[in-house]
Amino acid sequence: MTKLDTDLSGSPDAPRRAHIKSYGCQMNVHDAERMADLLAGEGYVMTEEAENADLVILNTCHIREKAAEKVYSELGRLRVTKEQRAADGRTTLIAVAGCVAQAEGGEIMKRQPNVDIVVGPQSYHRLPGLIARAEARDRRGAIDTEFPEEDKFTALPKPEAKRLMARGPSAFLTVQEGCDKFCSFCVVPFTRGAETSRPVAAIVEEARAMVEAGVRDIMLLGQNVNAYHGDDGKGGTADLARLFDRLSAIDGLARLRYATSHPRDMNAALIAAHRDNPKVMPYLHLPVQSGSDRVLKAMNRRHTRDFYLRIIDEVRAARPDIALTSDFITGFPGETDADFEDTMDLVRQVGFASAYSFKYSPRPGTKSAEGEDSVPESVKSDRLLALQALIVAQQTAFNAACLGRRMPVLFEKAGRFPGQASGKSPYLQAVNVEIPAENAISDFIGRIVDVDISELASNSLRGKLAEGQSSAVGGKAA
Repeated sequence: MTKLDTDLSGSPDAPRRAHIKSYGCQMNVHDAERMADLLAGEGYVMTEEAENADLVILNTCHIREKAAEKVYSELGRLRVTKEQRAADGRTTLIAVAGCVAQAEGGEIMKRQPNVDIVVGPQSYHRLPGLIARAEARDRRGAIDTEFPEEDKFTALPKPEAKRLMARGPSAFLTVQEGCDKFCSFCVVPFTRGAETSRPVAAIVEEARAMVEAGVRDIMLLGQNVNAYHGDDGKGGTADLARLFDRLSAIDGLARLRYATSHPRDMNAALIAAHRDNPKVMPYLHLPVQSGSDRVLKAMNRRHTRDFYLRIIDEVRAARPDIALTSDFITGFPGETDADFEDTMDLVRQVGFASAYSFKYSPRPGTKSAEGEDSVPESVKSDRLLALQALIVAQQTAFNAACLGRRMPVLFEKAGRFPGQASGKSPYLQAVNVEIPAENAISDFIGRIVDVDISELASNSLRGKLAEGQSSAVGGKAA
């Protein structure tokens, strides 16, 4: 969720306060940041407490069934908060944004009378008008789940440099939205729309502003990011590899990453970028979902097991040390023990640095939801536990292989403990380092410093500054 910008008194002249809570993907996190930027121009400041907010926005995810259930549960709690604030003479607007809003807009208003605004992920740039309608008690007019013709990125205000600086040296940048693949379990084509790509020039301009504000590491986002095909400004289109080339020319930008990708769109140029472009990090999130060809066909994934493994071989040939991560679904309708074993075999064959895994849950409107959810919940759960145990073992092995290595770490913030700084390795691992007492932790934030990895923690690495790095930071190291 967004962070509190400042402490506010309860005076009548105090600015309005907004609270944004995001669920789900990295795109939602970035959307929440852009909504915060938009609301700042309307006189709002962010607060971490819903109880202190004049506007509460739930930025929702519709990929998993439980994600939608969490939203309705949270709305129940917010109803109580709204009533308590009303008793004190304070007005609270509640907005539901994101993919649940897009998929269930009218239903949300019916089920939850306390909701004032419903806005889809392609329409949040229209929030100021929706707020005005809600304040005028025009509840019907405060729903916007259309796919507007105007470019929301053009309509959104540019974030102020101080807001970018406050978010730290790593940032998200949306370059592509929507998906044309229509996997049988997925709602994204219905909630985010068809694949669209932003122009190269607009992306470069936004990235340059980020770097000028201190950003060193940019994660390019898209529902199907490696399908990127943006206007190159010369009458043609650029793919993701060419976009990397343009972004890499920005002085001060040190690292580039991207998520989430589809195996069908891993072209030769993009694979070569992992080998040839030093700013493209050795990290690739490439969802496979299943290791069974029969299940992949039922999922309409448009790739086979062998195709996926060939892509992995090509990527590893280009960048042998790459950290590979993926997504998996267990218990897809019709999945047999043999199908699940194919998935386990694929995981053993690839060896992942980490992965996300979920039990199948039918989503309304998707093709797979039309049939019977035939795999018992207990079987789904058992398979998920077995898969996760294997993935955790592989993650531990990947991290253990980093022991004794010297890694460039981009420090992002102070650590959990006094005297500690926290950052990210090129493989997107969290790395915690004790900073010598003679150094200020703030001097390390935003810098890439060599660290000798010495310990493993449950979800992170620990290390020590390489010899000479403490004094080098005082002289503005890398």
